Amino acid sequence: MVLATHVDAEDIVQRLLVSHITSPGHTNLLNAGRVSHTHYQPFDSQYSSQENFPKYKIPTDGAPADTVYQFIHDELDLDGKPNLNLASFVSTFMEENATKLLEENISKNIADADEYPALLDIHQRCISIIANLWAVQPGERAIGSATTGSSEAIHLGGLAMKRRWQERRRAEGKDALHPNIIMGANAQVALEKFARYFDVEPRILPVSAKSHYRLDPELVRQNVDENTIGVFVIMGSTYTGHYEPVEEVSKVLDEYQERTGIDIPIHVDAASGGFIAPFTDVGAGGPKWNFELPRVKSINASGHKFGLVYAGLGWIIWRDESFLPEHLIFELHYLGGTEKSFTLNFSRPGGQVIAQYFNLVHLGQQGFRNIMESSLANARLLADSLEATGWYTVVSDIHKRREKAHVGGTVESAIKKAKSAVGSQKPEPKHGAGDVAATASPSLMGGAESSADFVAGLPVVAFRLNNDFKAKYPHIEQETISLMLRAKGWIIPNYALPPNENHIEILRVVVRESMTFDLLERLVTDIASVTETLMSKDQIDLVVLQEHHACHRGPVTKREQKKKEEERAVGGAAHIEEPRRKRMANGIHRSVC
Repeated sequence: MVLATHVDAEDIVQRLLVSHITSPGHTNLLNAGRVSHTHYQPFDSQYSSQENFPKYKIPTDGAPADTVYQFIHDELDLDGKPNLNLASFVSTFMEENATKLLEENISKNIADADEYPALLDIHQRCISIIANLWAVQPGERAIGSATTGSSEAIHLGGLAMKRRWQERRRAEGKDALHPNIIMGANAQVALEKFARYFDVEPRILPVSAKSHYRLDPELVRQNVDENTIGVFVIMGSTYTGHYEPVEEVSKVLDEYQERTGIDIPIHVDAASGGFIAPFTDVGAGGPKWNFELPRVKSINASGHKFGLVYAGLGWIIWRDESFLPEHLIFELHYLGGTEKSFTLNFSRPGGQVIAQYFNLVHLGQQGFRNIMESSLANARLLADSLEATGWYTVVSDIHKRREKAHVGGTVESAIKKAKSAVGSQKPEPKHGAGDVAATASPSLMGGAESSADFVAGLPVVAFRLNNDFKAKYPHIEQETISLMLRAKGWIIPNYALPPNENHIEILRVVVRESMTFDLLERLVTDIASVTETLMSKDQIDLVVLQEHHACHRGPVTKREQKKKEEERAVGGAAHIEEPRRKRMANGIHRSVC
């Protein structure tokens, strides 16, 4: 949840009055807090024609429920459509029966164990099902809890690692004052929050094109020491959808333990991949990432992402109760009963847990597999279609065949080698999705191929304008494409890659289960249309949009302004210089324009 500040309504009113905002025939803004109990009538409403609806200060008198409902309803129409929000990993669709169950149980508090025993039983079943899904080993007693999301779950997993490290250090007679934890620079902000909130030094390792913008096992080897409480390894990078090499990191830590005797655990942040990997290529014999690896002690996932539940649900599971320090568990005697708890929150909604159970039982393994395979297939088609335009380079890897993956050097070189191997030529740019898709990988238009034939990852397509395009159209900024797609209803973010690689900006599409083939075709058509529109416009025509970019660049110096004026005077490229964009230097979702 974003931070918000208090708004002084009286100050706003006074400033508006000074600015002569009040229009003739309208009630003075000083009366904005006075509301009348009139029912909402679209063509004759006091609120729509005479009075402002109260926003920042509770009114003296209330207003009829239907009036308040309608005004709030109308204001929320300004939001984007959830199904077209391709920036979000969070589920925006649930089946009717699942929604009905959630609504029927929306008032249930999962903290009230004695009052809702059936809810708590369903919670226990979910823990058992998910633990088995993540390959808990025979003889182990997995333990876990629902959380309000993966952020809370990550904090709980990290806190358990910190306390186990402290207990071991104290037992050895050593200080326990300088813990550190290792993660890649592509880590989502929740992982860094854990380190800051719980006084752990974050060792944030740089990522690179060579490491596929994910944690580099070799850098892990160079940065672990006796004060390392654990390593966060991500199954599904927020930036590009890459799975991090859990098994390789585990081997590095095995070697370190053999050499030093120090046992360093892994916590897997499977916020997105936890409900994809078990049903796709990874579950069919790909690299190990779950409790099959003894060094993986805990895993978290978001039920509200690819667990297909609405926002408000995460999961944290330890492979055995011995890995959750006893003194972190609270025994609660509340409302007449006894329960054990280890969460940062107490009261939290129970309806999402019920909806999760519905999905697990209703869909089963085959249902989840079909959904995830379909999402990955659509993502591959989108990736191939974008590259087929000749304008874009795809940074994510899920569209690359396993035998052609990671072939030397950068992602760009891998693409060139893959294309060269099949003798493909750069196609001429096409107008619509049908034309573009026809030049994409034929295998995606049919056949029995699955994710097992391609590089593992989330159904995410991260892409950027290729170097040839940028050289030919240097005045076109990538963010403009994002803005113009927003005007068509699509929400597609444009942002910089993690530090060390933040000179590269990418557009990113999350392909969720609600992305049908027809909708995908429309998306490709609109991306192609927007790009062609920008190509056909003179750079001077883009001044209005480029002014929007100013908030990302910081202030323009007098010297830069003079240079621009001189270039305009001689007809030069006024906007060729590298934009002084305010990068997300601390990672995705970590800075505000």
